[in-house]
Amino acid sequence: MKRLSDWAARLTPRQQDLALALVLAVVNVGTVLPYLSRMHPQGWAIVLLILQALPLAYRRDYPAWVLLAVGLPRSAYDHLGFGYAPVPVGPAVAYFTIMERSSTPVRWVMSLILAVGIVQGQMLPGHTEPYDLFVQVLIFAMAGFAGVLSRSNRSHLSEIQARAERAESERDQQAALAAARERTRIARELHDVVAHHVSLMAVQAEAAASLLPGQPEQAGRSVDIIGQTARQALAELRRLLGVLRGPGEQPTTPPSPSLGQLDGVLAQVREAGLAVDLAVEGAPAELAAGVNLTAYRIVQEGLTNALRHSDAPRAAVRICYEPGHVTVSIINAGPRTSAGPRAVTDRNGRAPVNGTALADGGFGLAGIAERVASCGGTLTVGPTAAGGFAVTAKLPAL
Repeated sequence: MKRLSDWAARLTPRQQDLALALVLAVVNVGTVLPYLSRMHPQGWAIVLLILQALPLAYRRDYPAWVLLAVGLPRSAYDHLGFGYAPVPVGPAVAYFTIMERSSTPVRWVMSLILAVGIVQGQMLPGHTEPYDLFVQVLIFAMAGFAGVLSRSNRSHLSEIQARAERAESERDQQAALAAARERTRIARELHDVVAHHVSLMAVQAEAAASLLPGQPEQAGRSVDIIGQTARQALAELRRLLGVLRGPGEQPTTPPSPSLGQLDGVLAQVREAGLAVDLAVEGAPAELAAGVNLTAYRIVQEGLTNALRHSDAPRAAVRICYEPGHVTVSIINAGPRTSAGPRAVTDRNGRAPVNGTALADGGFGLAGIAERVASCGGTLTVGPTAAGGFAVTAKLPAL
């Protein structure tokens, strides 16, 4: 039984109704098979029995028409006097569907038509026993009551679903309002606290600039205030970021690249068709995170420019570690081309697998200059004696 219910659950409503119609047609014919020899003509009897079931395949779409379609063959079967009529399951199912799915006027009209059909059938020869009328009325009354009950349950379930959807919509609206209030509060804090600190730092920086070089002690105090205010602003920013990050949520940003990861950039540039030589001079020293990232981006951007805007077949990268400084140089051995960027392809004529890694360093020399300035370093760019082009950046180590 469980397998049968599982199989039925996998069917669409139309397939379920079709299966019901076919099974009921077989049951109708099987019920009268022992008496078929007494029926004349037998073919008409079988056809009318089948027609009392097959229209049920469309009972959900056209409930009133289906009741007429199964009721008329039943009435014709009785009027032809075949006898041995099966239980009117087909008309009962059709009446159940009307009571479940049709409007109130349709239900009243079809109930009246059904009552007339039952009374008319009981007036035919062979249906004179009151028991027959009682059975017919009982069958259709139970079908109608079941339809009304199913209709009520469907309406109740629809109302519950509508309430759940409204409640979910209200929760979403409340969450959106709460998020908007939180954003407003954070914006207010940014304005009241962080903006205040930044403004104070700007004022002290201007004061320090005006006091130098004549009053170094007063300028030093202004610098101390700038440092203290910057730390306070950083603490406020971290606090606000903690509010923005959800409970238990961890940062998902990858670690910043550094000079120790240049092999990937060099491999991509070489694969794109530009030979690159790397030279490291001096003992590698520990660099500040921002300086390390800046040096990496300078190399990346410089090689990208050499690859895209130069006909040079070879470039050289030189990293020189000095006490307190690191110098990064990118030199290509060919002149800049006026024909525009050359196509970036690998040895097989295809675009690099991760071409975006070559282009996300910045906006050419302007991007390099901004990065160097942000670290307090110096930048030198220009042609070389050999006709190439060189980019050299000297950055403080810390």
